[in-house]
Amino acid sequence: MAKKQGIRLIANNKKAFHDYFIEDTYEAGIALAGTEVKSLRSGKCSIKESFIRVERGEVYIYGMHISPYEKGNIFNKDPLRVRKLLLHRYEINKIEGKLKEKGLTLVPLKVYFKDSLVKVEIGMARGKKLYDKRQDIAKKDQRREAERDFKVKNLF
Repeated sequence: MAKKQGIRLIANNKKAFHDYFIEDTYEAGIALAGTEVKSLRSGKCSIKESFIRVERGEVYIYGMHISPYEKGNIFNKDPLRVRKLLLHRYEINKIEGKLKEKGLTLVPLKVYFKDSLVKVEIGMARGKKLYDKRQDIAKKDQRREAERDFKVKNLF
């Protein structure tokens, strides 16, 4: 029988959805070393300022901060070290082909546990203009107003 997949979110990059149009997403594994998995299990990760590059046929994430494990020793690694993302060769080739288009970039969206493996959701993104951001903010405000009105009507 198939095992039910448990997904537990570690870090979410909300700013990416505000600053970019996400056109395509990929799920990648990540090469970790030392006590980094133990730090991730305690939720000590930040991807707010991180970015992804494809170099020499490999995909790397820069600026991902994984705090050192408190009970660790010499096996703790540098919190901001460059980490390799694990993707299939055909996915890397597809990503490289799309990145040649003007205006596209790779951004990390989420870091999560899928069963017992650490995964990173990366997005192929196109930058938003200022007026696009204003439209998103206006839509969000309208949605909040509607929810607020709905809650007030249900109270009486």
